[in-house]
Amino acid sequence: MPPNVTLPYNGLPLDRAGGRRADPDWVDAARSHLDTRVHAFWRDGCLTAGGRPVTVPGTPDAVFLGMDGAAGVFAVDLSDLAEPDALGRAEADAVVDVRRLFRTLDAQEAATLAYGRGMLHWARHQRFCGVCGSATEPRHAGHQRVCGGCGKLWFPRIEPAVIMLVTAPGPARRCLLARHRGAAANAYATLAGFVEIGESLEEAVRRELAEEAGVRVASVRYQASQAWPFPSGLMVGFRAVAASDEVVVDRDELLEAHWFTPDEVVALVAAHRADGRDRPDSIEAFLIETWLGEG
Repeated sequence: MPPNVTLPYNGLPLDRAGGRRADPDWVDAARSHLDTRVHAFWRDGCLTAGGRPVTVPGTPDAVFLGMDGAAGVFAVDLSDLAEPDALGRAEADAVVDVRRLFRTLDAQEAATLAYGRGMLHWARHQRFCGVCGSATEPRHAGHQRVCGGCGKLWFPRIEPAVIMLVTAPGPARRCLLARHRGAAANAYATLAGFVEIGESLEEAVRRELAEEAGVRVASVRYQASQAWPFPSGLMVGFRAVAASDEVVVDRDELLEAHWFTPDEVVALVAAHRADGRDRPDSIEAFLIETWLGEG
């Protein structure tokens, strides 16, 4: 990865205060600071007013995200309310996905909101114990949940996935892009997939490419990783070199896949940008732009 490059949603500037957030008195002091801000969400969406994320007064159920200097940063989930009630309580006018806001946010805001969305999503889906079914209660300012029945502790989880730019063997520079099921015509993208239990990241790259595109891989090399608001993903980027240029798509996940020259990729990127289908917040853009830059 080139020096001094921070991918979108990475580089969170907050002090997560892992050694202090277990202290309720310390958390209460952070919550009551005059400059503390609490970001409001509703069912994974960010509450906004005039296109900007809103903050609300602190509440005991807000999840601690970190410290910004002497002030705390929290996130609160208003999903128990009907949408109009949530909007009214937050004095907001819309519920917007964090990714849709990306172009209007600075890097720190984007990383903070993505983090808050992931924490609240986990908490909302871990309200009951997966062992005994009893209700769970938050601990450590929302970074743990404990079962009221069997006492089992639950911790926030991330969902790792690999994303890869595959290059063809031989001296001619070409990369593999595919059109996924449901994608518009000419909407080509890199390949990606979730890591399964019992495999390494590199093995996940090889398996996904073989399963979806029929591509056998000669080598795999790590490039970079990215926190991803999907809502709590971790995208791990790789460069892979194919053993041959044979491609046989599965017709399930992928409809087609082709080898593209650098000039063809530049044209695709320009077309995607022109019709609003580009994804500047994705690590995919970094993988493609890095490859193009090597030429």
